[in-house]
Amino acid sequence: MIEKVRGIVLQQIKYTDSGIIVRMYTREKGAMSVLIKGMRQRKSRKHNVYFQPFFILDMEVYNKDDRGVQLMKEFTPQYIPKGIQDNIEKTCVALFIGELLSSIFRNEEKNVDLYDYIDNSVRYLDTCTNSFSNFHIVFITKLFGYLGIEPNRPVNGESLYFDMANGRFNIMPPPHGAYADEEVSMILAKFFTSSFDEAMDIKMNGVLRNRTLDTLIKFASIHTPIMREVKSLDVMREIFG
Repeated sequence: MIEKVRGIVLQQIKYTDSGIIVRMYTREKGAMSVLIKGMRQRKSRKHNVYFQPFFILDMEVYNKDDRGVQLMKEFTPQYIPKGIQDNIEKTCVALFIGELLSSIFRNEEKNVDLYDYIDNSVRYLDTCTNSFSNFHIVFITKLFGYLGIEPNRPVNGESLYFDMANGRFNIMPPPHGAYADEEVSMILAKFFTSSFDEAMDIKMNGVLRNRTLDTLIKFASIHTPIMREVKSLDVMREIFG
């Protein structure tokens, strides 16, 4: 059956000598892997740019729900993130978040609110003219709410320890070792209780930013057991650390 879908490109994987598999999150079907034949051939390479992370495509696909990879019939770019294309640091952010989402999503079903959140975040990063050093941190903290694993809200003014195993902030350290120290916990409390725009302006140095990112990745790995290693994490540490 041919179906029309709109999808956000998350990750591209080489497939045979001439084809690629593109992992996407679509508005109509949720997570989807799409095979594009011949894309690595010389005459088709100019179109390969459209299958980079954070491009948004309108597609027609030969879809079978019992098949793990669907076949692309044709596509039209719906949104071209030129501001990301032209900025190497933004490109690295897109690659990282695309890989992170691809590692978390396996059979993620249709969730229009989640799709709209990712779509709006793509456009935010693309058009952002101010500092975006916190963008990946903000994106992940807000993402947890759409995945159903958002921690409880901390109580203002208390010394806090972020309990990663149980997804909550405690006054005292929990008895197990899966918790963040007080400094990281306090900064995470700010991110989880701030709006997207407010969180973008939270001040911290590169070392603390990386420690916060590592904590979020560990929390995600605990609560999404299917999550694979995110290979681009080291690049993010280098750029924003």
